[in-house]
Amino acid sequence: MTVLTDRPVAPLDFLSLELTSRCQLTCPGQCYASAGPTQGHGSMTAEDWHRLIDEAAALGTSTVQFIGGEPTLHPSFTQLVEHALRVGLSVRVHSNFYKVRAEHWLLFEDPRVSVATTYHSDEAAQHDAITGRAGSHAATRAAIGEAVRRNVKLRVAIVDHGNGQRAEQARAEMEGLGVAASVDKLRAVGRAAGDLLPSTSSLCGRCANGKAAVLPDGRVAPCEVGRFLATGNVQETSLASVLASPGWEQARASVPTRNSADPCGPDCAPSDDSSGGGGSCGPMG
Repeated sequence: MTVLTDRPVAPLDFLSLELTSRCQLTCPGQCYASAGPTQGHGSMTAEDWHRLIDEAAALGTSTVQFIGGEPTLHPSFTQLVEHALRVGLSVRVHSNFYKVRAEHWLLFEDPRVSVATTYHSDEAAQHDAITGRAGSHAATRAAIGEAVRRNVKLRVAIVDHGNGQRAEQARAEMEGLGVAASVDKLRAVGRAAGDLLPSTSSLCGRCANGKAAVLPDGRVAPCEVGRFLATGNVQETSLASVLASPGWEQARASVPTRNSADPCGPDCAPSDDSSGGGGSCGPMG
């Protein structure tokens, strides 16, 4: 591995680890990562991910996020979360909540762990059509209820496709359960882009601002949605070297500056298997 440390490294508070492109859902009209049941876990090994977590902690990162695809499908998911906690990092998990194993509930109950999921509609048929899997509404809704029962720190993102989607009703349902929920517009990235080329206008405008994402093949992007701006590879060099590289500076500079005073924390991450954001930052365009 080549390590270059001559250039200063931009502060990195929040790092997303996209463990896998595999997911039980297909989300035919969205999914920034084009994930699905037939996709793989990428070329990053468990050892690569462990090393990357150590590097993030050494850089002063406070929070790592495990995302996909569906991160819980990665065979080393539990061990990686435990390792992140062991080195003092806070953990956020973006799960579709389609199927939660008992060992994962134990992880989610840890006060240092927070969980985010996507809920598309209060109507089962509409939700299932968006995810491309029958029964996904019932499974996710049940898991949300279980998370509330277990006092898991949970937030829910609702990605509004328009066309009569019951997004606001879904938010009201979540808030009725005492769950923080936000609604975001569909972003033209991944499957949602169709034949269009990805554009920085789909980004919130604060990508790479104390935040980065590592993709399943080791490339580093300003955020998961901004994967088309990925540069460098942590399988070939250190994370610090990537963040200090001219390529990373170019990627950062290509993101339009957000001038709005609206709150947008470093954990403004897209919902799992969606092209939307889990926070209050809408697309720039």
